[in-house]
Amino acid sequence: MDALDVARWQFGVTTVYHFLFVPLTIGLSVLVAILQTMWHRTGNERYLKLTKFYGKLFLINFAMGVVTGIVQEFQFGMNWSDYSRFVGDIFGAPLAIEALVAFFLESTFIGLWIFGWDRLPKRAHLASIWAAAIGTNLSAYFILAANSFMQNPVGYRINPDSGRAELTDFPAVLTNKVALITFPHTLAGSFLVAGSLIVAVGLWHVIRNRDSADTGAYRFATRFGSWVVLVASAAVLFTGDIQGKIMTDVQPMKMAAAEGLYRTESPASFSVLTIGSLDGSREVFALKIPYLLSYLGTGDPHGTVHGINDLQAQYATQYGAGSYTPIIPVTYWSFRFMIAFGMAAGAIALLVLWSQRKGRTPSSRWLLRAGLAMPVLPLLANSFGWIFTEMGRQPWIVFGEMLTRNGVSRSVSLAEVLTSFTAFTLIYATLAVIEVKLLLRYARAGVPDVSEQPPTDDTDDAERPLAFAY
Repeated sequence: MDALDVARWQFGVTTVYHFLFVPLTIGLSVLVAILQTMWHRTGNERYLKLTKFYGKLFLINFAMGVVTGIVQEFQFGMNWSDYSRFVGDIFGAPLAIEALVAFFLESTFIGLWIFGWDRLPKRAHLASIWAAAIGTNLSAYFILAANSFMQNPVGYRINPDSGRAELTDFPAVLTNKVALITFPHTLAGSFLVAGSLIVAVGLWHVIRNRDSADTGAYRFATRFGSWVVLVASAAVLFTGDIQGKIMTDVQPMKMAAAEGLYRTESPASFSVLTIGSLDGSREVFALKIPYLLSYLGTGDPHGTVHGINDLQAQYATQYGAGSYTPIIPVTYWSFRFMIAFGMAAGAIALLVLWSQRKGRTPSSRWLLRAGLAMPVLPLLANSFGWIFTEMGRQPWIVFGEMLTRNGVSRSVSLAEVLTSFTAFTLIYATLAVIEVKLLLRYARAGVPDVSEQPPTDDTDDAERPLAFAY
């Protein structure tokens, strides 16, 4: 083990941990805004209760996401200084816009939303949560645009004197075809997570507190969340199909590794299960669906999909001697776990809707257990999706331009990286306990009392005392 290995583990662990909060923040920001809009349009107290209830869970998650995200920026300078030097000119623009515009828009209007329930006019208060939601999604786009450069570098040139990548076309970076499809795919995955949380909490209250006066609100929440999950599942499949075709075009090795495809095939079959040799050079056993991989990768059932061994030979000729093959078992299985966990969440959502058909009240303990597992399933799907995305790109940190081993800080020792890795892991473990306890505490507490409602008109009331509506 050397500093490179530990630095990779540290970045992987902190990134996956941070992304546990990101999709929930993205999805809940919009869903809470929708619930408040429903209350604004109808005046129904049920929607106000749900807005405040799920809004509180959103705020807890948002705070944790901000704290864990800060560490990501420090790692670029600490452990990956050569990488930062190489892409700094490219990443500077989208990440600066994300911080100066999107994040400040998000955080400013979240503050107005929290403290503005009894201060702001009703429409202005509603606009603040929508502005926060827009800021959250804009923030995601600029970060994904930077990440997409690593997958498919565009809009740059290599300075022969400094050896750095220099930005030549900023619109090209923002309209990278990888970013244009990764963004809606990420949003769909985020709504899958947020909808699942709404279902889980609502279903728990429906089954455990069947005689509660707020049962109607919880029943609506489970139906609302279930439909969000189903629509998001369809969007994930649709955008994932497009993403697969783009990936086959710009990163054919990643697609080959995802399917355990060792030889170029036309037509190519989709692997249900492939077992390879220990050295990762050939297929030992495979269960496949004919023509499906060609269609998924190229849109043509008879299309050509390049194999691992052929691409390895091509890259060795193009980039020099060395292995250009990712860790195939990790890439292969993370791709399948991503799909399986996402589909499982959609299946449970169907069961929840079926259990409430014709006004029925669900009572099954097995359904409750499945519902409580729902938020975990799409979180796992998102995590495995990012593991697949990043591990499938290896050994490149910027595809075709910089190898991961060349991006690590040269002056950082193994002991220093181990120290920071251990410290961050302990801090994150502590934050995880705090996050889970807070979410469980407020989820069990149920919807709040809204007997003292915010003003129903759109006139300013400067004399009204400031009250924290939670």
